[in-house]
Amino acid sequence: MIQSKGKLGIKEFISIIALTIGTKLSDDTPSIIYENAKNAGWIATILIGVMSFIPVIILIKVFSAHKDKNLHEVIIYLFGKILGNLISIIILVLGASALIVDSGVYVDIIGTMYFTKTPPSIIYLILMAVCAYGAKRGIEQIGAVSWLLLPYLKITLLVAVIVSINEGTLGFIFPIWGEGKLEIVKASAKNLSIFSDFLFIGLIAPLVVSFKDFKKGTIISLIFVTLEISLAMVTFVMLFDYTTAEMLSYPFHETIRYIQIGFLTNVETLFFPFWLVATFIRFSFYLYLSAILLGGILKIKEFEYLIPLVTTIVILIGLSPDSPSIVLYTMRQYILLLLSPAFIFLPPLMWLIAKIRGDFKNETVQESS
Repeated sequence: MIQSKGKLGIKEFISIIALTIGTKLSDDTPSIIYENAKNAGWIATILIGVMSFIPVIILIKVFSAHKDKNLHEVIIYLFGKILGNLISIIILVLGASALIVDSGVYVDIIGTMYFTKTPPSIIYLILMAVCAYGAKRGIEQIGAVSWLLLPYLKITLLVAVIVSINEGTLGFIFPIWGEGKLEIVKASAKNLSIFSDFLFIGLIAPLVVSFKDFKKGTIISLIFVTLEISLAMVTFVMLFDYTTAEMLSYPFHETIRYIQIGFLTNVETLFFPFWLVATFIRFSFYLYLSAILLGGILKIKEFEYLIPLVTTIVILIGLSPDSPSIVLYTMRQYILLLLSPAFIFLPPLMWLIAKIRGDFKNETVQESS
């Protein structure tokens, strides 16, 4: 497929989403889901994916009538400059808060699991400096590296899953419904914003080669990451039982330290390099999205120059917590609660206003002509 300069092909687009959302199985996301859904966390994850399908499809429908606009530009068009900018500022604050907390979580993973003698501040500075460099390189480079890394990361993950299932106990997943179907529904609704990245990728909608690729890539990615995280959740339960998995801050990293593949005793050395590069890609992408949105609000076309500013703010705020593993976990739960309503209600509201304005009629006229 011929790719236009400055734009993403469908392979690169899917790869970015698969890495940015898929790597959530390696942080404290499973623990947060287990807290409410218990051993049925894998079912809750599937339900989260199903529930996310509705706002994602509605959002795609809205973009179908505004194929040349990103999320901020569509919001301004639909809500007006004052209210639209206010909504975008709220989205930026929520997104930046999630970026700060998530980056802090990953620094805690690296510091507590791998580089125990390195000060967290040093890890944070190196992490964000590398991610800022990646973001400054542009979306094409982020997409290209994502596509190159994806097969290696997913193959190693598949190996870990197979070994874990082989060493695990199937009986740990019973009772299938955990503490009840109602609790699963509650856990799913509470943590729906785990897939809120699909709202933010609207910021790069015009940067995908075609709207058809954007639509197809978004749907394929949603299905893929839902099944991937759900499978990982089953694996963790089978290996540790949910009572232990719930207490583990980072079940994935405990898994790769626990399992043994043949004569390899330190399996984490096989996974860590790929996971670390995926982490760089994830936060490079988040910095890029933040810069796009901030640039749109401030009406700065060359938004790439805002990446160092955004990175500096993230570092200054991200280094402030004194007890990362405790404070960040609680903060992330609150942010998930705040993001969920925005993810659920904003796309339908945008669709309703677009419908009232007759935007979809214009779309039909354009297609017929």
